Amino acid sequence: TLFALKKCRTSALGGHIDACDECGNVSISYNSCRNRHCPKCQGKNREKWIGMRENELLPVPYFHVVFTLPDVLNKTALHEPKMLYDILFESAWETLQTFGKNKNLQMGMIAVLHTWGQNLSLHPHLHCIVPGGGVDESETWKNIRSDGKFLFPVKALSKVFRAKFCEKLKDKNLEEYPKIRRNLWEKPWVVYAKKPFGSPKSVVEYLGRYSHKIAVSNQRIRKIDSETVTFSYKDYRQKGIKKQMVLSHEEFIRRFAMHILPKRFVKIRHYGLLSSTWKREKLKILQQKLGIQTKEKPLSKVFQPKCSCCKVGNLVTIATFDLRGPPQWFLEMSRNLPAPKSAF
Repeated sequence: TLFALKKCRTSALGGHIDACDECGNVSISYNSCRNRHCPKCQGKNREKWIGMRENELLPVPYFHVVFTLPDVLNKTALHEPKMLYDILFESAWETLQTFGKNKNLQMGMIAVLHTWGQNLSLHPHLHCIVPGGGVDESETWKNIRSDGKFLFPVKALSKVFRAKFCEKLKDKNLEEYPKIRRNLWEKPWVVYAKKPFGSPKSVVEYLGRYSHKIAVSNQRIRKIDSETVTFSYKDYRQKGIKKQMVLSHEEFIRRFAMHILPKRFVKIRHYGLLSSTWKREKLKILQQKLGIQTKEKPLSKVFQPKCSCCKVGNLVTIATFDLRGPPQWFLEMSRNLPAPKSAF
């Protein structure tokens, strides 16, 4: 992953030559690495994901629920990340299912895994979007509460979540579990549930902020010198005050690398009435019952970058090249172009 990020949008990955269909300007661009941990390569994926979710919205209350693991599990997260994060997803969903079944409802959930805190420390947690109700045996929608102020009591959610997680961890990690059992149970676990969003559409836009986020964005990096990296962060222990942290190159890379997920690990998961199987078979019927006129999925738009010269035309690729560099004709053309006039 680090090797891919290092090569992103450099000559090492090759590139393409584009011409503007309006002003004729010819420009060169290097290819992206497309790694999911790269801060430069998430924009298109995020917009595509948001577009898909907007077609699945229901006119019901939605809640943002966060399930957080205690720091006593950080060592296990480093050594066995797939096992631990799979248990986190399973336990969170089973917890919500338990409360839903108490009301005879089939619920749904979209969960996104984040493993970092603002200072790049290890802080595994799930951001979940949960509809504020579910469907009964007749596939009819029922809200959990008529006032819609909260989903379930967070203290009760926390206790059930901890019990389910510890039981699964005990089954998967028999050798290590006795060593940390006491620490796991001595403090209450953190489950946080925000009030409903303003509108169903704002739900997807909100979750879109989290869906393709990475540990640190380019915008947060303030300075890099020969020895250190300076980046901004919010200190939530002091009401989200913005601060700056200075780390050595080695420590910055070490912290970033803690958040590289196992290969092919699925970090966004859909459950219950938001799972792909349920949506494929029953979502349109439920939307119709709730008075939504279902629309056919729009054809995905081909991404068409704009010309940086005239700001009006679209860029059309006229040639591609590998790591050996641009073709000879482009180099000769570039040499023959007049030098740009000085701005001074």
